[in-house]
Amino acid sequence: MNNRPTKDEYGAYYEQYISLVPTGNIQDILREQLRNTSDFLASLTMDQGNYRYAPDKWSLKEVIGHINDNERVMAYRLLRFARGDKTELTGYDQDTFMAGVSFDTQSMAELIEDYAAIRQSTLTLLRGLSEQAWSRIGTANQNKMSVNVLAYIIAGHEIHHLKIIRERYISN
Repeated sequence: MNNRPTKDEYGAYYEQYISLVPTGNIQDILREQLRNTSDFLASLTMDQGNYRYAPDKWSLKEVIGHINDNERVMAYRLLRFARGDKTELTGYDQDTFMAGVSFDTQSMAELIEDYAAIRQSTLTLLRGLSEQAWSRIGTANQNKMSVNVLAYIIAGHEIHHLKIIRERYISN
């Protein structure tokens, strides 16, 4: 699928992520992210992984864990919608998710391994979709969205958080 989503395919909230995704084939973009993000994260130290830029903010490792969790949720939605499931899906609360984990006890290597496994799974799911599946619409968190949009949200959400990592976690 090479078509950039149109605004009628998603709720306004998701524009903050979709607008960050460069022009191109979304599967190629996700594959490139897999390589680039894995390499970038592997260059970081454990001390950098444990860093919080403010006492009430997530550690860098928690941000990586959040990226992973978000991709899992979006890929699950994508699967359901691509298969024609019309069940309305609920939203998820990132803070509740974060309260239930201990990413800080994991090594950077483990978090990167998890990231790569999740992304590879997303890519294998996407490559098997028919053209019709890409345009199917479902409802999640009270927002209508297409399968195509969910792939863009995955990519844009990662871009958003990598920008924060570069600006607030490793530029100090």
